Amino acid sequence: MKTVLITGCSSGYGLETARRFHAEGWNVIATMRSPRHDILPPAQRLRLLALDVTDPDSISAAIAESGPIDALVNNAGVGVVGAFEATPMPHIRKIFETNTFGTMAMTQAVIPQFRARRSGVVVNVTSSVTLASMPLAAAYTASKTAITGFTGSLAHELAAFDIRVKLVEPGYAPTTRFAHNTAVRVEDLIPEAYAGFAAPIFAQFATPPLVTTEADVAEAVWQAANDVSAQLHFPAGADAVALAQASRRA
Repeated sequence: MKTVLITGCSSGYGLETARRFHAEGWNVIATMRSPRHDILPPAQRLRLLALDVTDPDSISAAIAESGPIDALVNNAGVGVVGAFEATPMPHIRKIFETNTFGTMAMTQAVIPQFRARRSGVVVNVTSSVTLASMPLAAAYTASKTAITGFTGSLAHELAAFDIRVKLVEPGYAPTTRFAHNTAVRVEDLIPEAYAGFAAPIFAQFATPPLVTTEADVAEAVWQAANDVSAQLHFPAGADAVALAQASRRA
């Protein structure tokens, strides 16, 4: 029976992905900063662990407590929407600490056991902002684009040890807490000078023609984790699939 460790399971993609892998019969290690049994009640083949991907000691403890795993899903992330000019540099660094360096640190922590067994898969969850440039998301896009490059390069070097590395690229999911899992309010990141520019963009956010659901992302992660081909990119959600197709035609 295979075991998956998933980061950022307190809500959204991570929570739904944990449920999907558990339903498929895997052992699931669902991690979050503060484990909540009200969202993932105790069950066979399911463990909740505390994990802060920005804390090396927390990573080491979680990896030690997890034991051997077959798959790592790097899902934990921090969102930010707003004008780059108004986004404080300390907050930008926080975004990178979670979205970029947290993903790298978790990956580095599991490589030794995967390499020793010559098996395993790392699935990094990024975003459709890496498929097409979008306004009011410069810092977030930068943090996720870094992971796209990181994953593509890493896939080559780890293939030598029969370790697979994949990218899942979710689209816009209005039902998630993307804009709420941050200490900085969106309103504070739209200065008056940007109000006219931002208004129609937020209007489009309110009525998107295509969206992504948590189930879409869980399905894409499941497919990526079980894919044994050389496919790297797995867009998740109707809007992300459309963007990926458009980028291939460009």
